[in-house]
Amino acid sequence: MFDFTSSKLLILGIVALLVIGPKDLPALLRTIGKYVGIIKRQAAEFRAQFDEAMRESELAELKKSVESIHQETETAMRDAQSSVERQLADARLSVDEAMASPQSAANADAVAAIAPDLSGELNGSGHPPAETSMAAAGEGGDAGPSPGAGAAPEPGGQASEKSGA
Repeated sequence: MFDFTSSKLLILGIVALLVIGPKDLPALLRTIGKYVGIIKRQAAEFRAQFDEAMRESELAELKKSVESIHQETETAMRDAQSSVERQLADARLSVDEAMASPQSAANADAVAAIAPDLSGELNGSGHPPAETSMAAAGEGGDAGPSPGAGAAPEPGGQASEKSGA
């Protein structure tokens, strides 16, 4: 703040000694030291308050930026959700239209012909599921097993058949 060099301090000390005198000089220096200490404490308090105000303003700016990011993210999520909902509605509409068209009956027959193969692949066994094999074996609407299809062999090597006549 002030530029005090040793030569300036020496001149100031000599002038103070001549003007004030050697008897009152120590009391004056004590009083000056006391006031300098008070000024330093007040400067430190001011600096601390200034630093605190700067931190609060930085926090306010940070809070504003976080809120803007939150709003941008929320807007993006809403846009994405509405886009997905529109695409889903379009897909449902196209599926409904495809199911309602006359060609869909021909497509359904083609899918039904392929379905046993696909469902066998889907269940991982390589064979059609049990429902389709039973329906294929019965073919007359009979849901039960065909005669002799699940019977255990008798000791003679022939399967036993029950006649229900």
